[in-house]
Amino acid sequence: MIHKYSMNGYNIVMDTNSGAVHIFSDAAFAILDYLDDYVPDEPPEYMIDKLKNRFDEKMLRESYAEIRELYKKGQLYSKDDYAPFAKMLKGAPIKSMCLNISHDCNLRCRYCFAAQGDFGGARMLMPFNVAKSAIDFLIAHSGSRHNLEVDFFGGEPLMNFDVVKKTVAYARSLEKPHNKNFRFTITTNGLMLNDDNIDFINREMSNCILSLDGRKEVNDRLRVRTDGTGSYDEIVPKFQKLVARRPKDRDYYVRGTFSKYNLDFLNDIKHYLDLGFNEISVEPVVSDTKLDYAIQEEDLPRVFEEYDKLSKFMIERAKEGRGFDFFHFMVDLDQGPCAIKRLRGCSCGNEYVAVTPTGDIYPCHQFVGKSEWKMGNVLDNTLDENMKDRFAFTNVYSKPECRNCWAKFYCSGGCNANNMQYEGDIRKPHTISCKLEKKRLECAVMIKAALADTEST
Repeated sequence: MIHKYSMNGYNIVMDTNSGAVHIFSDAAFAILDYLDDYVPDEPPEYMIDKLKNRFDEKMLRESYAEIRELYKKGQLYSKDDYAPFAKMLKGAPIKSMCLNISHDCNLRCRYCFAAQGDFGGARMLMPFNVAKSAIDFLIAHSGSRHNLEVDFFGGEPLMNFDVVKKTVAYARSLEKPHNKNFRFTITTNGLMLNDDNIDFINREMSNCILSLDGRKEVNDRLRVRTDGTGSYDEIVPKFQKLVARRPKDRDYYVRGTFSKYNLDFLNDIKHYLDLGFNEISVEPVVSDTKLDYAIQEEDLPRVFEEYDKLSKFMIERAKEGRGFDFFHFMVDLDQGPCAIKRLRGCSCGNEYVAVTPTGDIYPCHQFVGKSEWKMGNVLDNTLDENMKDRFAFTNVYSKPECRNCWAKFYCSGGCNANNMQYEGDIRKPHTISCKLEKKRLECAVMIKAALADTEST
């Protein structure tokens, strides 16, 4: 299986199973229209007859020979060697946990999937005894895994920062006795940042996600306080201070959201850069299509146009020595993810779980509040192994629409929570998210091709 497309002057061919990416001449690109998963020793003569009015016959035969060589090397129309791994995904230990340390928030973002912080329930903060039990649960269910991840999430985690600090200290105290290494992450809207918690975050958190929707007018339209006022003016200086103090070996990224209101989100990315942020993510609003700010099918051509503009902008900046990272365009073509991650993605409900302030366990933070997806509780050390197995076997081979998709080993079948929320089935890809992912992947590969072409000339 291959995927071929032209973008920004490049004829790009992606081989699905091997992960190989090629830049083809116009003649070789045209030849692929006459091939289907098999490249015979000699070029079909009817193909030569069809194309020789557009290309020199010698060029066609030489191009075909190059295609044949790639086929023999397993870099074009390669076989699917991943299918056997799909039967080996059961029984993996848990390696990462999202701690919903706060089911409360000091913002009331209109698009918030967490029902503006309370996840559809009572507003509450996680007590330390629950957080402590969650760490114990993670260690107990992590098997021989050495590296474990804990994400502090909400709501707004800084509303319960004392418990965050106690939880980190408790986990660190258990690292040597249990031969574990904890990697912590926190997501914050920044309103409660101060010198003390900035220093703690920069010391203890391997990654920090800073929520800001770009330009002031964009951010303050949907990211508002409880009294309806905007948040931009207060949080931007605090984010700048955190990033300025952040050690080089600590990751961060500014995470924005684009909606129907700001389909020109490249301008928000440029604004981030002007503010001094160069680790950037801008996510589309995935929501009920009846809502006025939600991305609709009809908006996709405009969104795709903006991704094209962003791609060219990133190439220009990189050539000038001013490159930056955009989360959705980060793809490793040299090594890529392991086989299991290619098949299953984020490991929601299997190697990754979320814990609420009452200790309830869910497949991920986006399932929280949906009682039918409760998997257990850390306070009594219960876990629904059948549900865990269900997620373990939710992969690109169990999703009919993904089996024959060229992008399956990059998106791994999409977000299970979005699939469930908007398609009614964790094994049915969310249509809009799927189309967006394919476009972003095409852009990401084209950027790699363009920069590699620059280096070789």
